[in-house]
Amino acid sequence: MINDKQLLRYSRHVLLNDIDVAGQEAIMAARVLVIGAGGLAHPALTYLVSSGAGQITVVDDDCVEISNLQRQFWFRDADIDQPKAHVLCAALQSHNPEVKLKALIQRADETLLNQLLPDMDVVLDCTDNIASRRLINRLCFQHRLPLVSAAALVFAGQLTVYDFRQGHGPCYQCLFADDLDDNGASCAKNGVFSPLLGIMGAAQAGEALKLLAGLHEDGCYLHCFDGRHFQWQRFQLSAVADCPVCG
Repeated sequence: MINDKQLLRYSRHVLLNDIDVAGQEAIMAARVLVIGAGGLAHPALTYLVSSGAGQITVVDDDCVEISNLQRQFWFRDADIDQPKAHVLCAALQSHNPEVKLKALIQRADETLLNQLLPDMDVVLDCTDNIASRRLINRLCFQHRLPLVSAAALVFAGQLTVYDFRQGHGPCYQCLFADDLDDNGASCAKNGVFSPLLGIMGAAQAGEALKLLAGLHEDGCYLHCFDGRHFQWQRFQLSAVADCPVCG
């Protein structure tokens, strides 16, 4: 039950007819898993925490580097060589003490994800490589959890919501088959426009909050953003009949 202080804090959500008190209470009761604590996670977590998402677990085994500071805005020079997940959760905890934040400084492998996923309501894939995205996609499908997946490189961003709650695709594997790899496709090698991460990470938070509040639209869409020319494109996705994950 929302109290008077929370009613004031989240009043701009409560005023929205599509969210109202019931939607905000659903957000406050949510259990969210964010995999990755880098450029996508910073804006995504900012809006999730600001919006009062109840319990958030952040998984990342990396440490802060000086090159991260260009886009991972919760980190400071003094945080270099410290675990990203720990620093990020500590900074966000002070932003909204009501949210329960938990940092797991370890790699999101199959064993860990199988332990975590049964207790979650939504998953945000904020990783930066295809192997991790495939693993997260497969396990979210197995656990019938909605997955909000994003990517950003150079000036290009992608975002898709895979709602597996009904036990069917399409899924990430339908879109990106096994013969696709990301060798040479990294921010370290190609660069990335820093505001692009803000746009895509904020969009991830928005889609996750809509899922939690019951506002997610039917259908599965790939949203492509061209940050160089500020243009969006949307493509409807269909399941692949022989997909090894959801087929």
